[in-house]
Amino acid sequence: MSEHFVFADEAGCFKFEAGNHASRYFILCTVRMQSCEVGADLLDLRRRLMAKKQIDDEGFHCTTDKQRVRDQVFAILGNHKFEIDATILEKAKALPKTRPDEPTFYKYAWYYHAKDLLPRRFKDGDNVLISAAALDTAKGKAAFRNAFNEVIQQTGKHLEHTTVFHLAKTDPCLQVADYCAWALQRKWERDDKRSYDLIADKVTSEFDLWRFGKTLHY
Repeated sequence: MSEHFVFADEAGCFKFEAGNHASRYFILCTVRMQSCEVGADLLDLRRRLMAKKQIDDEGFHCTTDKQRVRDQVFAILGNHKFEIDATILEKAKALPKTRPDEPTFYKYAWYYHAKDLLPRRFKDGDNVLISAAALDTAKGKAAFRNAFNEVIQQTGKHLEHTTVFHLAKTDPCLQVADYCAWALQRKWERDDKRSYDLIADKVTSEFDLWRFGKTLHY
């Protein structure tokens, strides 16, 4: 039995429509590590940047961080060992029954991601802490937390696991997942691989779930 840590975040929105600033993809990204030293280094960087008044006290968030901050965060990520798994869902190909509401689609995304990830990456009896970044949406956090927990219970039966659902600002390793998800989103949405290339050597799976699908539902 060995000890592992998994941190998860997502990129993209829950709008199922074309245009109107809706994302084309919903991307679920997890980072796996056996040491959380990268989090300690990010905390150190956070303190130094706060002292220079270059960031606030909310932690790192790739979407809103300035490029000079992103550069320093990605430099730290490059110095640490962790592995990235991503499931890419092109939302227009999602059957309507998978998206009657936001938590249901979120649950489907987690199921598609975890049903292969957990059996392939972890051995029977491994001790795994699985931390997902809490979503702050109009539908409320409880429904998303329940969806996440139900999927992990179903797909991680062979593990000794604990699940937590926290705001990303509370854990620097969740901010690692945020940065990786953002880099993946830039690649898939904009064909911009500048940030993705900085973490590409850590990507162990990048699964376009509906890559063979032809039908677009909107």
